[in-house]
Amino acid sequence: MANTTVTGAQAVHGQNPQYLVETVIRNRIYESGYWKEHCFALTAETLIDKAITLKCIGGEFMCLLLKLLQIQPQKEILIEYLQADEFKYLRALAALYVRLVFRAVEVYETLEPLLKDYKKLRLRNMAGYQLTYIDEFIYSLLTEQRVCDIILPRLPKRSVLEENGDIGPRKSRLLDAMEGRSDHGSDR
Repeated sequence: MANTTVTGAQAVHGQNPQYLVETVIRNRIYESGYWKEHCFALTAETLIDKAITLKCIGGEFMCLLLKLLQIQPQKEILIEYLQADEFKYLRALAALYVRLVFRAVEVYETLEPLLKDYKKLRLRNMAGYQLTYIDEFIYSLLTEQRVCDIILPRLPKRSVLEENGDIGPRKSRLLDAMEGRSDHGSDR
């Protein structure tokens, strides 16, 4: 029963949420020792303990992502995961989950503030380890079609959503700085 989605789970993009991870990757996760030993009977609360011990984005990270897709935590819990800035891999895990599951407007509104986070991340791929940053990881979630060997659901461009009035214009820290505005106010 460890490989089934929680009873009463909602369909995501018209399918079982686990199917957002390709079959080959999903089967490799099911066969991994980490999945069998550490991901059995995890809840949204106990998953935090596993996520804060992560050392890279790779195998264990993918196991926890699949577990998140199985248990479908509430939106408020995911927002708390994203706000825990001292745990960068928990934050990255929640960001990837948000990108996979949330609607386009919610994805932009939730993930764009994380573009200000410049913490280092280790990304493990077939060639070994690679250094990246949270802002680069978030940018790839917003612009790429494939991240961590997962094909992401289609995301309309931000400009299209702005034209339709679904989302407001993006707040740029660089543009604000060029115009003389700052986060601290204009009392200088």
